[in-house]
Amino acid sequence: MVTLMETEGLAPMADGAQIRWTAWTALGDTTRTPPVVMLHGGPGLPDYLGDVAPMIADLAPVYRYDQRGTGGSPWQGRHTFARHVDDLADLLDQWGADKAVLIGHSYGTDLAARFCLAHPDRVAAMLLMCGPFVGDWRTGDQAERSRRMSAAQQERLRILEQLSDRTEEQEVELLVLAWFTDHADPQRGWDWAAQGARQRRPVNWAMNSELGKEGRADPLDEHLDELRTCLPARVELLGGVHDPRPLSALESLALRLEVPLRRIDDAGHEPWLEQPDTVREHLRSFVQGTVGP
Repeated sequence: MVTLMETEGLAPMADGAQIRWTAWTALGDTTRTPPVVMLHGGPGLPDYLGDVAPMIADLAPVYRYDQRGTGGSPWQGRHTFARHVDDLADLLDQWGADKAVLIGHSYGTDLAARFCLAHPDRVAAMLLMCGPFVGDWRTGDQAERSRRMSAAQQERLRILEQLSDRTEEQEVELLVLAWFTDHADPQRGWDWAAQGARQRRPVNWAMNSELGKEGRADPLDEHLDELRTCLPARVELLGGVHDPRPLSALESLALRLEVPLRRIDDAGHEPWLEQPDTVREHLRSFVQGTVGP
């Protein structure tokens, strides 16, 4: 049985920011290449992929980090995709990695795709989990979330979203209402959302707003033809069948990029929670196919 070790550090960026990172490795060996880098979603949340990294850490070093302005990477300033892409490039330099296997989740898939556009030579392979969503996916997402919520829950969420200054409990309540519909099982989804609402904090709402506006002004949709031409040899999409974000959006993306889509039954937006064995099998197969045994 392989012994896994977890280490962490702070990486200085050129503009004075510091990025907190964590690495899972087999016996502390960070020399195996290429490493895996996991990119969490949000935008505006700290890293939450600590349960996913150990699934593959015996196969290759697995790095995670809190994107600037979140978690252990405090920072004040304007957020742009270009800055976050540069952060990832700087981190790879400091980790001594010429290239990496990128595994992104949710917004992290958008970041991975934009990094690939800017630095295709530094991407060994790419697994995009529950994203990126392109086209008019928001209409279907909103309709499905409304279907999964009661009228009272919808109204309470609307009221909380309009508050300019929320208390701690109001912030937690808002996040639970916003997140519990992400899951296939509504009862377990409520419990997972309640746990996440207290752990994935604080939310950097300014970062969320700034990157959201940039994404609408410069959507990834407009770069898909370019992205297809610079993809590495190994790319896969993975999506939960019961994600409120329509799976048809990922199916359309898979066709546009000419890459396979793996569907996870009985799972929503965080499939490793509801189907951990299936997700582990997919992740391990993907990484083994890239880095070898």
